Amino acid sequence: MVKSRIYCAVSSSLLISLENVFMSPPGNRRLIVAITGASGIIYGIRLLEHLRALPADAKIETHLVLSRSGEVTLAHETDFKVAQVKALADVVHANTDMGAAISSGSFRTEGMIVAPCSVKTLAEIATGVTNTLVSRAADVVLKERRRLVLMVRETPLHAGHLRNMQLATEMGAVIAPPVPAFYAKPATLDDMIEHTLGRVMDLFEIDLGTVRRWREDG
Repeated sequence: MVKSRIYCAVSSSLLISLENVFMSPPGNRRLIVAITGASGIIYGIRLLEHLRALPADAKIETHLVLSRSGEVTLAHETDFKVAQVKALADVVHANTDMGAAISSGSFRTEGMIVAPCSVKTLAEIATGVTNTLVSRAADVVLKERRRLVLMVRETPLHAGHLRNMQLATEMGAVIAPPVPAFYAKPATLDDMIEHTLGRVMDLFEIDLGTVRRWREDG
């Protein structure tokens, strides 16, 4: 487990230590993965596949929440069945289960990734609306000062979308749209997906080995 220590000067003689950036219990790292109803459902699926394939010494326990709109998008964009996606996670929570473990800050996790994140989900998170487990779990991650990454998928963006992104950012979320990096010279759609997910997991200090790093690789 990686634990970050941050020291903030409050006065000339007082330092406050903040140690809750990564909060999974020792030997049992946990990550919440939410899949919502935006286009780009493959990002969430491929992310679960990567996390499941991590070696035993880097194991991360995944907690999946799949929204109803995400299920609809799944049927339109892939040949995966809902049961197949759920089988990729260690624990699956219903989006209506407001009493799930991940709805409480006392349940320790590394944080949460919403992949993809619809603008509806973004709006709920930005305004503190917690009518679903996805938005509640995201709110918990923010209040506990853990890492929340939102792979917002929408274009073009109107002023309301941009304001919600700003609000979420001000509360501590990371807005990480799935934007391809052409400097990596992707040859296929899979290359774009893999690079994007690798960069997202960099935010959790997890190297998937899928990133062609600028001026590091040949």
